[in-house]
Amino acid sequence: MGTKTYFISDLHLGAKYITDARAHEARVVRFLDAIKEDAAALYLLGDILDYWYEYRTVVPRGHVRFLGKLAELADAGVSIYWMTGNHDVWLFDYLRDEVGLTVFKKPVTVAIGGRTLFLSHGDNVGYQRPIYRLMRYCFYNRVCQWLYAGIHPRWTHWMATGWSRHNRTHRNEEDVSREIEASASQLQHFAQEYVQQHPEVDFFVFGHLHLARVSPLDGGRAIVFLGDWISQDTYAVLDGESISLKTFSFD
Repeated sequence: MGTKTYFISDLHLGAKYITDARAHEARVVRFLDAIKEDAAALYLLGDILDYWYEYRTVVPRGHVRFLGKLAELADAGVSIYWMTGNHDVWLFDYLRDEVGLTVFKKPVTVAIGGRTLFLSHGDNVGYQRPIYRLMRYCFYNRVCQWLYAGIHPRWTHWMATGWSRHNRTHRNEEDVSREIEASASQLQHFAQEYVQQHPEVDFFVFGHLHLARVSPLDGGRAIVFLGDWISQDTYAVLDGESISLKTFSFD
């Protein structure tokens, strides 16, 4: 059994804007294979899949090698936790039951090896635009989910993946960069305010922004922004009492 805890987010497996989806999945599987000997736990902090909706009796096709590798790690004793993001929000009980992982729908605070960490995808804490709060409410509302499930999957899958591709490929890069930095500043402000009431928290770990960065806070605390696996291949590891952001090497 390993002793390290790994954190990863924003893989966006299955995204239509990724040219070679099989190669993309293979990179992630190679990372998972590399950590299986020394990992005690793996936290998947949202947007692991670009789109996912579980119906009562069927699940989406694809991601077989990735899900199989998660099952292999779970069977080997690695604790796996999957926090839903804004792309894989409709994760229910299939992977919990079939793979043996734990699903989180909200931010959590966990104690690991003498350190306390606040974990969030990053889209559900701090300031959120009203339109985004409304979208999140609809995504998590059971009635809205029931109505959505009544639409044939060929249409929901097409709409969701098309929206994701358009959002990724039809936006000005400078505007996106400004939005990311503004959101990072808001999360920094949230963390600074949060530790005033929760001084036991040592580290904040966020995804969502596709920003790979460690931002220091007062008292030796830090925020870890996990980056993504579209172009950065970054992850964080808690080894003992220290956490670090790394880039996976394929050499």
